[in-house]
Order: sequence, then structure tokens, then C-alpha cells
Amino acid sequence: MGRNINRIKVVLVDKRKTNKWLSEQLNVAPSTVSKWCTNDSQPSLETLMQISRLLEVKVDDLLRFDDLPEII
Repeated sequence: MGRNINRIKVVLVDKRKTNKWLSEQLNVAPSTVSKWCTNDSQPSLETLMQISRLLEVKVDDLLRFDDLPEII
């Protein structure tokens, strides 16, 4: 896709957690978490909220706003 919308991988590294750990916590395939971490796909808002709780960060910390187009 070319757009870095989420920062899940960055936050996982900061929290010293792995993709495998997150996939086990969310009961999803490791390949799904991998796709989120590489921004090949995006988690739902509900899943983002679950990830934020698991990693003890705000949902905003998982998102990257500087790469989005400006809304006029």
C-alpha cells in the first residue's frame, strides 16, 4: 500500500513485545499481526482499542497522522 498509517511495530519494540505475543493475546494468526506491522493491512478500530489496552498506550500512540492527506 505504501502508506504507514499505524505504528504497531514501533510500539511493540518499545514495549519489548513480539508479533507472536500480540497474535496470541488477540487470538489471531501471526501473519495477520505481521501485515499490520508492515502496513500491508490495518486492524479494525475495535482491534486497535484491544492492542492499546494490551500495550498500555493510547490508541493515538498506535496511529501515525503525519502521513495522512490534509483535509480542507
